[in-house]
Amino acid sequence: MIRIAVDVMGGDKAPEEIKAGALMFAEEIKKSKKNIHLVLIGTENALSDLRNNHLSSYFTLHVVKDYLPMDIKPTEALRRKESSMYVGAQMLKDKKIDALVSAGNTGALLACATLVAGRIEGIDRPALAVPIPSLNGFTVLIDGGANAEVRPDYFVQFAAMGVEYAKILGKKSPKVGLLNVGTEENKGTEFHKIGYQLLKEKLGSAFYGNVEGNDINLGTVDVVVTDGFAGNVAMKTMEGVAKLISNILKQEAKKSIDGILGALLFSQVLKKLKKKLDPRTYGGTFFLGVDGIVVKAHGNSDRIAIKNAIRVAVDGVQGELVNNLKAQLERWK
Repeated sequence: MIRIAVDVMGGDKAPEEIKAGALMFAEEIKKSKKNIHLVLIGTENALSDLRNNHLSSYFTLHVVKDYLPMDIKPTEALRRKESSMYVGAQMLKDKKIDALVSAGNTGALLACATLVAGRIEGIDRPALAVPIPSLNGFTVLIDGGANAEVRPDYFVQFAAMGVEYAKILGKKSPKVGLLNVGTEENKGTEFHKIGYQLLKEKLGSAFYGNVEGNDINLGTVDVVVTDGFAGNVAMKTMEGVAKLISNILKQEAKKSIDGILGALLFSQVLKKLKKKLDPRTYGGTFFLGVDGIVVKAHGNSDRIAIKNAIRVAVDGVQGELVNNLKAQLERWK
């Protein structure tokens, strides 16, 4: 049985939207009859209305005394050991669950995942791996914001993690690129030049070389490694461009009859585009490098995003993400 814990108290829309998303997934378990069980972690007040729910056979309630606000500092999160997030990380460490899903504070979740659940041997810093829509389906961007400052050797660790995630998503022999200001080998700072050589040495033919920001959406490579600062800026920029395109299309459609007719003709195409660019479709991203499956959902996740984040966690468990990553790191030593 796959056991997925959900931090009901984490997120801007907690606990109601988190519970609703969990119930949506429980409904899917019922229909599919898959051997999956949810563990919902929250306070008595948050969980009490679920006790007699018609889907209660598909989840267990785990009551805690505390929860972490969205603006909490990571150091404070580690001191509040009775919070839903901390308890979830402890359960992951104790192998009482197979995965933890939370839309709570990113820094707090990283701290709990790293220092409570623990890191995989050979990983200095867990990182956020984000699947970005591209012309080739998707590109895994890592790090998406967990580590603003990194060392060049972290790039090799990020590459190993990104490769295993890309395999779970369907890529057979993922190619890795290093995000830089140009594609030539001598581009970038000394920091990037060292990182380039390390990736070239460890990855061999799996390393494509330097890539630029536009290569992420073009799908030039399957995995793009970078520091969390640049990765988060790139990701948020792409989200902004997606919203710009959507708004321009809506505005132009209202200006003329031709625009309205065009919008009607391409309505299905636009719906597919919107779905592909909608972060809720992916639901959550892995904190890779943790000795266990941890999925970070966006802070403002609604029920659909939470449902999909749980699905991401299930995929990680079924794909044996942690064990495969450990094996990859052994090969690249």
